[in-house]
Amino acid sequence: MITISLCMIVKDEEEIIGRCLDTVADLVDELIIVDTGSTDRTQAIIAQYTDNKHTFEWIDDFGAARNYAFDQATKDYILWLDADDVLKQEDQDKLRALKQSLDPSVDSVTMLYNLSEDEFGNVTFSLRRNRLVKRERYFRWIGQVHEYLQVNGNIINSDIAVTHKSTNNERDSDRNLKIYEKRVAAGEQLSPRDLYYFANELKEHAQYTRAIHYYESFLATRQGWIEDNISTCGRLADCYHALGDSQAELESSLRSLQYDSPRAEFCCRIGFHFLNNHNYNSAIVWYKMATELKLPDNHLGFVNPTCSTWLPHLQLSVCYDRIGKYEIACQHNELALQYRPEDSRMLSNRAYFRTVLSKMIADSSGGDAADN
Repeated sequence: MITISLCMIVKDEEEIIGRCLDTVADLVDELIIVDTGSTDRTQAIIAQYTDNKHTFEWIDDFGAARNYAFDQATKDYILWLDADDVLKQEDQDKLRALKQSLDPSVDSVTMLYNLSEDEFGNVTFSLRRNRLVKRERYFRWIGQVHEYLQVNGNIINSDIAVTHKSTNNERDSDRNLKIYEKRVAAGEQLSPRDLYYFANELKEHAQYTRAIHYYESFLATRQGWIEDNISTCGRLADCYHALGDSQAELESSLRSLQYDSPRAEFCCRIGFHFLNNHNYNSAIVWYKMATELKLPDNHLGFVNPTCSTWLPHLQLSVCYDRIGKYEIACQHNELALQYRPEDSRMLSNRAYFRTVLSKMIADSSGGDAADN
């Protein structure tokens, strides 16, 4: 059986660090928790789980802090988490089983990272990350902000999920933006990856025009990871939507098609454009395509299951209703309900379609009687 070191970097996490550790502490053999300058009760809470204390002087470099944490590990494999992550019970059980069975020749195990859920517990945004890595391979973190773990070798994909649990009070919300602004002010030439993430920070802070500039600068390098290129098209569409430019929003969505075959998210985006413009037949084409696309399982890009499950069916229900094809509209609403059986909107739709279809049957029966 392999042994595992849990490596984390933390700062002012008193509200959530215990929640995280409660879900994983008994699954690992060593806790390496590096504090980068907490002024709250974080360190006192960590002391309840381990007396192995580590600190790292903050130098505006997440990669350096994570590498320092990795350097303290002594076990066979390193598992990394953030303080706002948890493992649900089913994923704890899967990790426990993996620990018993993992072939030591494996260099890295990817796990799902579920970033958000709807009110019914359906995952709405996820990706894969190299989450459990062999210590002796000395894999390193790259980047000051939005760092990534550079991994190669024998990599396997697991069905274990780490769940992100956001807090009502996201701390240091402008921290990353300030780091990028400082680098730009110093005249540093940002890498393509940094251009992408700087643009993301600008977008998150509603600086849409500047975000568009840096997204375009990123794409112009032609050196971006394909998943970041595709994501950029969606984020450009978001920026133009916020600026009220629907045509540029559509063009940004269509632009994604030059990088890969259609993705469900963009089919829904394009479908919504046509739905909004009352071009229901064109909207139907795109929403139907979204329902037919399979979710990618093993690549490391972002996935939004909503766009290939209930959402396009709900929108197809709207479109078919608008053109008077009520039976097909009802069918798609029922398909949407399979994913969200307690959704009040869809339940209202069900009642509406039952009324409409009953009236159609009654009218048809009445007409037949009159003919007789």
